[in-house]
Amino acid sequence: MSKISEIFKNTSWLLTSQIITSVFGFVWVVILMRYLGVSDFGIMNFAISFTTIMSIFTDLGISTYVTRDLSRSPELSQKYIGNAIPLKIFLSTLTFIVTLAILFIMDYDILTKEVVLVFALQTIFLNMGWLFNGVFQAFGKMKYQAIGIIINSSLILLGSILLTYFNLGLMAVALTYMAGSLITLIYLYINLRDKITIPKFQINFNFWKKSVKEAVPFGITSIFTTIYYMIDTVMISFIVGSFAVGIYSSAYKIITVFTTIYMVYNYVVFPLMSKFYKNSEDLLKISYEKSVKYLVLIMLPFAIGITIYSQDIIVLICGKNYILAESVLKILIWNVLFVMVNGASTNLLNSSGNELAVTKINGLACLINVILNIFLIYYLSYIGASIATVITGIVVFALMMYIILKNSYRPNKNLIYEIFKICISGLILAVVLLILNLSMWLALPIAIIVYLAGIYLTKSLDSTDKFIIREIIGK
Repeated sequence: MSKISEIFKNTSWLLTSQIITSVFGFVWVVILMRYLGVSDFGIMNFAISFTTIMSIFTDLGISTYVTRDLSRSPELSQKYIGNAIPLKIFLSTLTFIVTLAILFIMDYDILTKEVVLVFALQTIFLNMGWLFNGVFQAFGKMKYQAIGIIINSSLILLGSILLTYFNLGLMAVALTYMAGSLITLIYLYINLRDKITIPKFQINFNFWKKSVKEAVPFGITSIFTTIYYMIDTVMISFIVGSFAVGIYSSAYKIITVFTTIYMVYNYVVFPLMSKFYKNSEDLLKISYEKSVKYLVLIMLPFAIGITIYSQDIIVLICGKNYILAESVLKILIWNVLFVMVNGASTNLLNSSGNELAVTKINGLACLINVILNIFLIYYLSYIGASIATVITGIVVFALMMYIILKNSYRPNKNLIYEIFKICISGLILAVVLLILNLSMWLALPIAIIVYLAGIYLTKSLDSTDKFIIREIIGK
């Protein structure tokens, strides 16, 4: 069996579930955006972001810790799972109480508070599911994790269609999310009991103490990352209001579709390269260089096209009520490039024993993002939040490059030349689209031809690239 076949066999379920979830998620978000309107959509996204931030305290890295230890010692599954479930229930209860207290203090209307509490329950169910998914990963049974993901996304999509048809309102949206997570959790628990072990719940305070202590490094990184990605929405709600959240979130939801490109890449191509080169520092460096090159190659034309046709895209997907999101989309789409490159850099640093550096960078990025948001949201509202997001991505990129360039696995200078050639192709694409000034649908096939022609003329793909492409497409 070839390397590529082996990788596809091991990741096909997760890859399929990710694609299905991304498609379903895009559809139900469009349905809910148009159904709820800007303000209610803003309330929903505030609730999701706020409860997601709070949910980090229901886990504290325990799920990752359990996955790591069970991968090494699967015979301890009953002990670990039996203690981890009560521990997470305890942490979830405390987190829910704190969430309730914060809501009591905040000056929000009753509907907003009720929606937040329902989403708080939803995130608790979702978070418990992460523990079970971690166990499946440790035992190499990712099929059940993937099916659970598909079940959850299918239920939310179905619920969104039904609640829209029967005009059930915002609370029904929150209940749909909660029901999807609960049913998925039940499915995961049944398969955990049938396929792995029957949990015997126990409260061992020494085990709890040890687990929390060893899970803290994982938890800290999770805290920084979650705050980094979610705090902007919460701060817009605090400073400006739900309407501004709705405008910002509509553009943000569109760009999250494009992060799927990185997830799919990470599932398939990057593990393939890591498997090829895991015993060679030079080849690890090459795998990083190729990752950065391909991610820029794929994402750049999307960023250019969306920047030029942002208004058409917002009206097509969200409707005319969200037309103000045009400027947000133009800014945020460029952050996706940094998200992808920074993700590849994170993989390189983690694989070379620099996990602590990644944690420090994420912590600093979190702090910078909060400070920038405080000032920029106050003066520029959702535009300010968009600018803060991109600036933070650039800072993370610079810090990671600083560390990478200091080490022996720093990329070859030729990578800069390769990226430059890709950027030339992108510049040609942008100039052609601006000069022709065609409608979006007419511009699409022309854009594909022009960009591919630019890649060919600049010789952006070398013989190694062509070999990898043939491997991926199975020729």
